Amino acid sequence: MMRVILALFALMLASAPLRAEEVVMGLSQNRVSITANFDGSEILIFGAVKREKPLMADPLEVVIAVAGPSEPVTVRRKDRRAGIWVNNAAVEIDAAPSFYAVASSGPLAQVLRDTEDLRHKITIPRAIRSVGAPAEVGDSQKFTEALIRIREKAALYQTLEGAVEFREQTLFNTSIALPANLTEGAYATRIFLTRGGEVVAQYETAIEVDKVGLERFLYTLSREQPLVYGLMSLAIAIFAGWGASAGFTLLRQS
Repeated sequence: MMRVILALFALMLASAPLRAEEVVMGLSQNRVSITANFDGSEILIFGAVKREKPLMADPLEVVIAVAGPSEPVTVRRKDRRAGIWVNNAAVEIDAAPSFYAVASSGPLAQVLRDTEDLRHKITIPRAIRSVGAPAEVGDSQKFTEALIRIREKAALYQTLEGAVEFREQTLFNTSIALPANLTEGAYATRIFLTRGGEVVAQYETAIEVDKVGLERFLYTLSREQPLVYGLMSLAIAIFAGWGASAGFTLLRQS
């Protein structure tokens, strides 16, 4: 299937008017539906480079970044005092992507310069915006590092070096695994072409992640009519408790 897709891209390149080096991109799907039994998904990202000049001696590299909606995050640090774990300090991170994956055709340190990373905010640490921290917290950077470690363990942050297959400096493809605990919203998908560590072209699109069916109904109800949602949840809990009690009573009598 992948070979057929890449072959179609090659035909598109042959028929398209050539301009400066740029990206032609596609997605296996541009919408992900979160249902009651959603357990994750995988997005296939593929594309090609079209150019008006022959290949240069210095090869191109490809970096792909997928970012979920950003939101403020409070990171707390706990210390053990008198045998009890208590919150000792907290840092408010202004904006952190709910999901972030960056894949590249080679080691990021080799295919992307720090100045370009700073300009385009491509790697995970650059994608997190933390403007300031309380004066009494002298090691605020460690809070950001802790957030990254926590979300990496949950597969919400992924660094996939060498995961982009780049064929003959023209056709490329990779896949990004989306975990089950996704945040609803638009997932910005960016592709960067780099040469000598500098970005020479880029392309951006979006993947829409939406709740559907029962998930959408419950989510909307909880936001628009919280009282009704709360009463319904209470009624379900009471009914479930009564049902379990009645079931155990029947088992003891049999």
